[in-house]
Amino acid sequence: MQYLLGCDFGGGASKATLLREDGAVVATATTEYPTHYPKNGWAEQDPEDSYRALLRNIREILRVSGISPADIAALALDGATHPAVLLDENDRVIRPAIYWTDRRSAQQAQQLQANHGEEIFRLSYNAPGALWTLPQLMWLKEFEPEHHRRIRKVLSMKDYVRYRLTGDFVTDAIEAMGFMLLDATKNEWSDFLLGLAGLRMNVMPEIVDPAQVLSPMTPAALRDTGLSASTKVIAGSTDTVMEVYASGAIRPGQATVKLATAGRICPITDHAVVSKLLVCYRHVVPGMWYPGTATKSCAASNRWYRDVLCGAEVLEAQRRNTDPYVLMSADAATVPAGCDGLMFHPYLQGEITPYCDDMLRGSFTGISAAHTKAHFNRAVLEGVAYSMKDCYEVLKTLGIAPDTATVIGGGAKSPLWRQILADMLGIPLSTVENVDSSLGSAMLAGVAAGVFDSFRHSVEKCVRPKEIVRPNPATQALYETRFGFYKRIHDALAPIYHDGED
Repeated sequence: MQYLLGCDFGGGASKATLLREDGAVVATATTEYPTHYPKNGWAEQDPEDSYRALLRNIREILRVSGISPADIAALALDGATHPAVLLDENDRVIRPAIYWTDRRSAQQAQQLQANHGEEIFRLSYNAPGALWTLPQLMWLKEFEPEHHRRIRKVLSMKDYVRYRLTGDFVTDAIEAMGFMLLDATKNEWSDFLLGLAGLRMNVMPEIVDPAQVLSPMTPAALRDTGLSASTKVIAGSTDTVMEVYASGAIRPGQATVKLATAGRICPITDHAVVSKLLVCYRHVVPGMWYPGTATKSCAASNRWYRDVLCGAEVLEAQRRNTDPYVLMSADAATVPAGCDGLMFHPYLQGEITPYCDDMLRGSFTGISAAHTKAHFNRAVLEGVAYSMKDCYEVLKTLGIAPDTATVIGGGAKSPLWRQILADMLGIPLSTVENVDSSLGSAMLAGVAAGVFDSFRHSVEKCVRPKEIVRPNPATQALYETRFGFYKRIHDALAPIYHDGED
């Protein structure tokens, strides 16, 4: 029996999934690590935390499963797009990686848009914003020139971890788009975009296919991981495309709705849909694309709300040995749809679709003396769903809005949130077992190693449907009306946030 290992590096943790060749998930392991916020609007991660998390997860997988390392046919990694790990001439990390939620480069992004916006969009298929690596590198050149001068290698987080395993200085064709340094029309690094970042071509990794088999692991990596020299290392790709793949969405007409740190709606197309209202990427399946919308603070909003305002629920959950989100959701379920007029806008770190506005801020509006804690619990869930509807309306205008979708991400575990989202979008939402990016990476490893005959075969083996959540017509109609208020509140407050920016 052959096994496949997928490892993901997300916003707050790394997860590993061990997949058997018959499609069964045998074991999983998770290691948390911090995202640091040294200043208001900043977010950074230590690349060393990701490498240590990989080692812990692999050791735990081997311990729990009891399998021989030699039985693992292949390993693939994935991670969040945009954060750049910068190495010096001695392959040492120069500084913490700037995470994609970081806002410090908003001014540089505005300059790019004003001076080169059309050319950047033509080349990269995307519009400048603070989440992209290009403006982050421009910020670094301006405010940390001593660090910028030392750059000899630019890697994504998962590419850095894999570099530690094999020594291959490569990235995949999907990840490459996330740097905003790629000429997407040619799938080559762009001299023009690199010039804006103040970099030369030789600091950028070779671009390979996500399913490319790379060099064997080094002796040091074998000692660190406990893996076998026979295990193939696959290039891998981004966390979002791996989640899309793990949901089974691999052909036109399929789509995913993601309730994770960020929220996304990603229809599958057989061509690039290039719009300044979308984030456009290639799919891991050759010839396919997943143009998508993006809500910046999705499950991140619920996590912020839990950490800042739900201390009592966290303590009670510890006492009951349960998840505080379960308690929060149970209270939210006692409140009628619409929250009796209370509304939340989840712009904690600005917003992407459809505003591309880093200056927006979150808000609770319509508060009255009749509102309880339970109302606020539900308002956060509804507010994120309103933001997702804002995204869905964009897809409608482009003619690629899905009629049904698979809901994925940590937030999809909540039955209440799934129902709110189905009612908000007005489409059926299906769920599947074990859908996460580390599973997608394990599936990709299986395709690359020949364990699965094709991407379609891997989906048939590994993707297991669970249930379908259908919209309630009455609630859908209510949300349709309330959505108008949601938009008007945004329109009224947006100018104030711009005037009051510090």
